[in-house]
Amino acid sequence: MQTILVTDQERKWEFASQYTTVVPATEYLSNLKFTNGKMMRVINLCKNYEYQSIGYYVSLLAEARGHKIIPSVLSIQDLKSPSITALAGETIQEELDKELKPIKSDEFTLSVYFGKNMAKKYDQLCYKLYGLFPVPLFRVTFKFKKFWQIKKCTAISISDVPESHTAFLNEALKDYFNKKRFTQYKNKKYKFDLAILYDPNEKTPPSDKVALDKFIEAGDKLGINVELIEKDEYKTLGEYDALFIRETTSVNHHTYRFSRRASSDGLVVLDHPESILKCANKVYLSELLTKHNIPCPPTYILSKYNWKDLLFEIPMPCVLKLPDSAFSQGVVKVNDHLELKTTLAKFFKDSDLIIAQTFIPTQFDWRIGILNNEAIFACRYYMADNHWQIYNWQNEDPEGNFDAVPIYEVPKKVIEVALKSTKLIGDGLYGVDIKQADNSVYVIEINDNPNIDHGVEDTLLGDELYFKIMNYFLKRIHHAHGYT
Repeated sequence: MQTILVTDQERKWEFASQYTTVVPATEYLSNLKFTNGKMMRVINLCKNYEYQSIGYYVSLLAEARGHKIIPSVLSIQDLKSPSITALAGETIQEELDKELKPIKSDEFTLSVYFGKNMAKKYDQLCYKLYGLFPVPLFRVTFKFKKFWQIKKCTAISISDVPESHTAFLNEALKDYFNKKRFTQYKNKKYKFDLAILYDPNEKTPPSDKVALDKFIEAGDKLGINVELIEKDEYKTLGEYDALFIRETTSVNHHTYRFSRRASSDGLVVLDHPESILKCANKVYLSELLTKHNIPCPPTYILSKYNWKDLLFEIPMPCVLKLPDSAFSQGVVKVNDHLELKTTLAKFFKDSDLIIAQTFIPTQFDWRIGILNNEAIFACRYYMADNHWQIYNWQNEDPEGNFDAVPIYEVPKKVIEVALKSTKLIGDGLYGVDIKQADNSVYVIEINDNPNIDHGVEDTLLGDELYFKIMNYFLKRIHHAHGYT
């Protein structure tokens, strides 16, 4: 994807021509070659972005043309809202407190040039700020009132940069355009950009470091530039064509906000926000599976207002689940009605509705990986040692054993019920947990964001598994851009 720099201050930005093509704003707005639907990335460096200004229209029309624009109109509007900038600052409060602690005055201003400041000690803070406000040049004023907070955030132009800063500005611009996604157009290797959202500190992430590297390698071979991003880079999503979430998802969580934002910006997304919403709530899944005659364990939806009426109808033992439980957490097995009553009292502190399911003992759970309505991998996850679940968080090594099984060796009814289940959710990437007891199968859960770890889910397919998923993105990106 070609990157161009658009400005109404061409003379002042002449030095940038050594890094990329500099296009006058009037030419970008009026020349038909920029309206032909060809994908490109546009860095808008006009003098100002005020409503109805040339700079505003560059960003607005870039979005209309399907170009990747920095800054977006949304980012421009965010800077104008004190409430939004203040709220954004709260998301990096820890960094503000740490980085600004040595400052003695109660007000401090920081200039951010392409994500950097002249004082190297503020590199990490500027990186976080650029993630919140992806604008090429801006200035942030902080105010101390018991703690540091953002008072004002303003976009600036090159005219606002002191002459003593111009050499640094040049270096910052050079570093900015040396990013992989900006240099790719020169070697023609990469056509598209994909972001993988991950948390390097997550204890049980859906993909380990080796698997993430393999996704990057697979994308590289398919012409996709794949970059790892973290939650602080929320507003840089507009720089990408696709988002792949490899961090445990939840509705009241930044992963869902990332998915929503990416989807609304036209990115290809795994996991799609609808999939997160549907899979995250066990009450919803129970109703959905029952309505469509998907076999699952006998299930009871208990309300804090009617649970006593149903208490003795529930056969023992049973499994209680919080609606948003995940990774065997928020899931408890109870053996008698007294234990059921006690556990419900605890669970109702967190949710008005609780799921109770008949306990079906098995040595293992099937995990069937589904992508675009096709089964792509199958594993047997065995119960953790001396435990009834595949995870036992009380153990130092919480997971049970596993083995990978070729799709053609999986019982036909297991694959069929997995595919039937996920079609009710969407056509993305899912992991279906199924119990097989005697001649019956039971869907336990449909998971968005399924685990894909090196040496586990990829045991049989190896690198091909990563290619399948990256190729899914490639085809969807082509379709989104109108390619055949």
